[in-house]
Amino acid sequence: MSPYVRKVRTASGATAVQIVAKEHGVRRVVEHLGSAHDEAELAALIQAGREKIRGGQGVLDLAGLTPQAARQAAPAVVVGQRSALLWDVLCGAYEALGLDEAVGGDEGFMQMVLARLVEPTSKEQVPAVLGELGIDALTPRSLFRSLARCITGDYRSRIQAACLRHVSAGGDLSLCLYDVTTLYFEVEKEDSLRRVGYSKERRVDPQVIVGLLVDRAGFPLQIGCWEGNKAETSTLIPMVEEFRKASNIEHLVVVADAGMLSAANLEALDQAGLGFIVGSRMTKAPADLAAHFRWHGDALADGQVIDTITPRRGTRSTERDDKTRDEPVWSPVEFPGSWRAIWAYSARRFARDNKTLTAQENRARAVVAGHRRPKGTRFVTTRKGDQVLDEKALARAKRLAGLKGYVSNIPATVMPASEVIASYHELWHVEQSFRMSKHDLRARPVFHHTHDAIQAHLTVVMASLAVARHLQQATGVSIKRLVRELKPLQEVTITINGHQITAQPQTTQTAQQILNNLNAAGH
Repeated sequence: MSPYVRKVRTASGATAVQIVAKEHGVRRVVEHLGSAHDEAELAALIQAGREKIRGGQGVLDLAGLTPQAARQAAPAVVVGQRSALLWDVLCGAYEALGLDEAVGGDEGFMQMVLARLVEPTSKEQVPAVLGELGIDALTPRSLFRSLARCITGDYRSRIQAACLRHVSAGGDLSLCLYDVTTLYFEVEKEDSLRRVGYSKERRVDPQVIVGLLVDRAGFPLQIGCWEGNKAETSTLIPMVEEFRKASNIEHLVVVADAGMLSAANLEALDQAGLGFIVGSRMTKAPADLAAHFRWHGDALADGQVIDTITPRRGTRSTERDDKTRDEPVWSPVEFPGSWRAIWAYSARRFARDNKTLTAQENRARAVVAGHRRPKGTRFVTTRKGDQVLDEKALARAKRLAGLKGYVSNIPATVMPASEVIASYHELWHVEQSFRMSKHDLRARPVFHHTHDAIQAHLTVVMASLAVARHLQQATGVSIKRLVRELKPLQEVTITINGHQITAQPQTTQTAQQILNNLNAAGH
């Protein structure tokens, strides 16, 4: 009978793999290949045995081995494990985006970018992260030299150009999303870049402001970094102008959160011939909707949209006559002192707003009653030295619950209200990209202390974000899940009696679907 591979469970819980032959009804062990302690080792040993039986007779005559010789044969030894599948996927995406060409084939930069996708950590830990994948990593010193080249070689501009080419080839650049965030540093002293300023996380540490411009799907196009005490609204125009110059796009619509809404910003965008859609502040709602409330009352239906105008400066409009029943249809010629304003009501938003307002009202009443210490509590005001409930402000807030406002300079003849609202709601893509860069990719904590090092670090983060977004769009799964699925599928190299054999992992159903999606996307 021909030799075959047999698996035997050992007392220790491992799985022994043997080549066995049966002669005259007696089964004998020709060779003990080794013991496996996980699926990868088991697959490697089985593959090694089959290779020996199938093609190794000329090299190792199994039938000629006596039982004593078989017992004396050296056990199988695993000499290498490599997450080749994961690394090939990451490298393939990096090259498909043109990033390798953009940085002149800088190996150190690529390793830092791709290592962040696997496990975000300090640059000194990059060799350890890649070592777990079985990848030969450069030394930390070489990586830091690559960071220096990132600045001297202006990698960021070249990477942004590569990202622009990628999106231009198959995406839509007519609408871009912009937002800002802050990255703080646990240092005692400020410097020219790391300054104490307004923090969304309510921290008092020195920080930098980071702006991110992405396409409507969240793919990064531009990244910028400014002093921590700089006004966030002042970052919008430089980013957009830089991108417009690089892209040569004439008709561009910029979507930004209400935090970017400043009279100067909107005027600058409009004068540059750019369209904008920004969130409106709730403080403008009473004046914007005064005529509607007068004629129709404040009872709104779920999904109701009110398309009207809002003053470019101030809160009171001189161009909206509340004695007129119908809302004006905005145009820059007829209403030069106003912008288009759209207010939409949602029953789901009303339920959420009402719940928040109830909690705030309860806190305010507790402060007024002396049960809580006043600490910037909403709806609490001071009259004649006493803390009292601001009944008018509370009633006004309840009246506006469920409403969301949008300001634009795009006429209704060009873009209906529903499309304006839908475009604004795509801002979650840039918010998700920020979450990826700050959490999944951990732009924080930043382990760099000089201006150039911080800028280089953010360039690495942007490149990592581009690869992550590209893979997410191509496969339909997050980068976190992709790494989790592909990393354990390791290529194993074992040595048996001087013969080296490489065994490929058995692909899981999820991993195969990821690969199929990549192939369908042209990878």
